[in-house]
Amino acid sequence: MIVRKSEREIDMIAAAGRVAADTIAHVGCYIEPGVTTDELDRIAEEFIRSQGGIPTSKGYRGFPKAICISPNDMIVHGIPGDYRVQDGDLLTLDVGVTLDGYVADTAYTFAVGEVSAEAERLLEVGQAALAAGIEQAQVENRIGDVSAAIQRVVEEAGFAVVRALVGHGVGRAYHEDPQIPNYGTPGRGARLSSGMTLAIEPMITAGGVDILVDDDQWSVYTADGSLSSHFEHTVAVTEAGPRILTPAGAALLQ
Repeated sequence: MIVRKSEREIDMIAAAGRVAADTIAHVGCYIEPGVTTDELDRIAEEFIRSQGGIPTSKGYRGFPKAICISPNDMIVHGIPGDYRVQDGDLLTLDVGVTLDGYVADTAYTFAVGEVSAEAERLLEVGQAALAAGIEQAQVENRIGDVSAAIQRVVEEAGFAVVRALVGHGVGRAYHEDPQIPNYGTPGRGARLSSGMTLAIEPMITAGGVDILVDDDQWSVYTADGSLSSHFEHTVAVTEAGPRILTPAGAALLQ
């Protein structure tokens, strides 16, 4: 069931969204070669709690850490640990924050030091795909309009959309209806209406669409070892157009 939110609830989700997005910006200041993903996770958790928030991922379905950190060919759900960040890495931070009972979700892929031209382009296309999807989050559009806009940007650039992973509703819970694939057909799927809050999140690869799930049952990799990127915003559908509820994250995308 799709849950529409009141204006007050959207403002509450936006408050959680500011903490989530600010967490990404804060942790980003510490990303450098040699730092471990576990150290970055500790920094994230301390920051989230200092802002009055709760790291939504910690304990969610047994996930052991505060945020997800995924390097290079790991698409999503990386468990922070002893991996040391290296120059040339792509590093995705995926952050969920609960504040006063409401949840927001956002992700950003960082380039660490000097990265390849292909990696730079993968980041640019991921950001452009997210922007295209958000633009379609309009009253009376359909989920397929969001999905198709993302797919078009990605595939025209010669990259691939991960089909086994999707965006989702968010707000009262971490994952709500509807699911939001990153590929689809315009005019298909659930109709968008004011008060819907969506986590729109293109997950793309420089290679194929196939994935592998690690033995830890969380970390998801590209099957062919190709690089991936992941960008995400929590967005409210309003009569005035899409409202990004993770605004500090939007600043990162400039």
